[in-house]
Amino acid sequence: MGQLSLPASCFDFMRQLKQNNNRDWFAQNKEAYQQQLELVETFTTGLLNMMNTHDVIETPTAKKALHRIYRDIRFSKDKTPFKTNWSGNFKRAGKHRRGGYYFHLEPGNTFVGGGFWAPNTPDLKRIRDDIAFDASPLKQIINSKEFKTTFGVLEGEQLKTTPKGYAADHEGIELLRYKQFLIRKRFTDAEALGPDFLKKASDTFKSMRPFFDYMSDVLTANVNGEED
Repeated sequence: MGQLSLPASCFDFMRQLKQNNNRDWFAQNKEAYQQQLELVETFTTGLLNMMNTHDVIETPTAKKALHRIYRDIRFSKDKTPFKTNWSGNFKRAGKHRRGGYYFHLEPGNTFVGGGFWAPNTPDLKRIRDDIAFDASPLKQIINSKEFKTTFGVLEGEQLKTTPKGYAADHEGIELLRYKQFLIRKRFTDAEALGPDFLKKASDTFKSMRPFFDYMSDVLTANVNGEED
């Protein structure tokens, strides 16, 4: 079955890269990078297989899931050429399954997350209209014991003012201000490198389902509340 836990060497490499974030060092250590990437790919394959036991994932392989190590520095003040973390995402299959899964593996900053990073204008309006009609279904999910224990609070960028077309005194005004709808669970380095991290990551993704199911219903129903 191969190595399914994350070996400490994957974090060690990222610590070294953070200290030597330049193309010359990376070129000299390309072989070491490839070795660690293979280990991360093996872990990601295991996670993908486990994910498919409780959801239907469109992403076919670990290679497709993992993000490139090279940073896009065109519009960034930070000109360091490489990311100092391993990361990837899984896309859910089918137009009625909405929400994306994301994992971020980095010394001191490992987390498993998901949600709606950049909903387009029609999708955002659908979400806000549903909250404006009745905020209680979403409130019930994010106030549940499992949600609070696993994720804490709903994250994401929010408007400082009331979104246009909605009442400032609406009972769900805090939810209506969200422009992103994100959830995540953080892990210590010891947890991330532990033998059961694969299962913990998969279980965390599974815990997102009530939130995803609510959003999927909102985003794939027509004006009569029926599936598009």
